[in-house]
Amino acid sequence: MAPDLASSQLPAPPSEMTSAQPAAPQERRLSGHMGVFDIVFSVLAFNAPLSVFVGFITVIVGFGNGLGAPAIYLGVGVLMLVFAAGFSAMSKHLPNPGAFYAYITAGLGRPLGLGSAFVALASYLFILIGGYAFGGISWAALVHDVFGGPELPWYLYTGIAMLAVSVLGYFRIELSAKILTIFMCCEIIIMIAYDTVVFFRGGADGINVESFQPHNIVSGSIGMAVLFGVVCFAGFEATAIFREEARDPERTIPRATYLAIAVIAVLYAITSWAMILGIGAHDVVAQSAADPTGTALATATVYLGKVGVDIVTVLLCTSIFAANIATHNVSTRYLYSLSVDRIFPKFLSAVHKTEVSPHRASITTTVISFVSLLACIVFKGQGTTLYAVLVGIGGYALIMLLLLTSASVVAYFRGKHSEVSIWKSLVAPVIACIGLLVAFVLATKNVDVMIGGNEDLANLLVVLFFGLLILGIVVALILRRRRPEVYRRIGRQDV
Repeated sequence: MAPDLASSQLPAPPSEMTSAQPAAPQERRLSGHMGVFDIVFSVLAFNAPLSVFVGFITVIVGFGNGLGAPAIYLGVGVLMLVFAAGFSAMSKHLPNPGAFYAYITAGLGRPLGLGSAFVALASYLFILIGGYAFGGISWAALVHDVFGGPELPWYLYTGIAMLAVSVLGYFRIELSAKILTIFMCCEIIIMIAYDTVVFFRGGADGINVESFQPHNIVSGSIGMAVLFGVVCFAGFEATAIFREEARDPERTIPRATYLAIAVIAVLYAITSWAMILGIGAHDVVAQSAADPTGTALATATVYLGKVGVDIVTVLLCTSIFAANIATHNVSTRYLYSLSVDRIFPKFLSAVHKTEVSPHRASITTTVISFVSLLACIVFKGQGTTLYAVLVGIGGYALIMLLLLTSASVVAYFRGKHSEVSIWKSLVAPVIACIGLLVAFVLATKNVDVMIGGNEDLANLLVVLFFGLLILGIVVALILRRRRPEVYRRIGRQDV
């Protein structure tokens, strides 16, 4: 762990105080039996594969590197696997469930760790609220356009989704994991069905490997392709966030991390290749740039038929709902971890006696989401705009956190834990740092593109996230002087 300047001046921890003092009662902690696949499907749910199918693949094709999109997914997947080498190695030495928060604290110190926690919590809440808005729009369209139901405001459907997610969040995590598993299996099956039909029928112009030719991989705006490619992998931090609720976490967490990254990379690479073949190499770039979502649904109609597209539309809605569940659970556990560390009120760290869930933190997350929804209604916010802005800026913040975590791995293993290979403790994290630094620079230059084109709003949101990082650092330094016992707990370092 990086040394803290005032560590030598801090009072002794409770374990070193006089034995005459009565021991504090043991606080209830989260526990569970999540297996590898429970966690993997939670990560997949956060990514919402059908949303990537409908909205992201065609964006990378149309505005990124065109025919080379499949290679980008494989390349970014390799980068994430390299990142995971250090990430997983560190997880075996840190029994803390705070993930980015805990790792950055252990490697780069408590002040930067707390600042990162504030950034992470804000980014997940942004993604959650944006996802709720997108879900409301999708459900409204499904009910009216597909089922011929009444035309109702999108925020009514969002409110129903919030209520359902709140109920699931109150109960033990295994219930949510089972529901996510069902939804994710359905999504993966329909994407595999599309891929299979395209390859079986030979696409529009026959099967070819143009997507993997070097000149196509580096064509167009490869920077934009890398940027959006990295965003498509967001959320695998959840493998470590659920550490306390995992079965045999020292084995489950690394396995879930590697498997989640591999599944995402292979699924998106094959599907993007199938989509390029299905539309045709000569037309796919122009069509994707002109209408990304319409192009994806049009090719699904060609190869899956009307019934298949209706299934895709239904599963898109359940996909977004699953993403809402996953993001709610991650946000809740950040609130819970920060309250366990006494940064937030202790009240929020309560664990339900029978459900063993962070029920108060879950309810608080729902209240924040609901208040945000009310603000959107009062200020007449548009659901599509909210989704683009909030999810885009949330993805930008997650790239920042991935970069800081890679740096923390190098710092954490420096000069200690000699049993960890140099590949995991130094080489892989440094390579990941370089790749993620490139992605972060690209993201900073293109934040306006990520959130829908508003440059002034993009600059404001970037300032907001850097402000949260600085705020966390300042709060930590104040705690070091005024409440050293709380300062020591940052990142679950003294519990």
